[in-house]
Amino acid sequence: MGNWLDVASTDELAPGMRRVVDADGLAVAVFNLGGEYFAIQDICPHDGGELAKGVLEGEVIVCPRHGARFSVKSGSVLGPPAYEDIRTFSVRVVDGRVQVEAG
Repeated sequence: MGNWLDVASTDELAPGMRRVVDADGLAVAVFNLGGEYFAIQDICPHDGGELAKGVLEGEVIVCPRHGARFSVKSGSVLGPPAYEDIRTFSVRVVDGRVQVEAG
């Protein structure tokens, strides 16, 4: 079982919002999509852009550097110039606190 890192209260991470945390040296972006929480590594595999700074279109995050598109839910690449999926992380809510699994 992994190490769970506290991200925010559910009130602090309202639908449509995101927060970046350090999870054992990795930048992880945690998103609230309509009351469900998802986490991805905050690095575009194409050119290292910070994905959390991009535009969120439904469940798709658009890299702010060159427009690569990824599913926040699955980490799948959906559009070039990136061709590699991004890592996802498990997320849970315990006592009103959003947590991401690190490690």
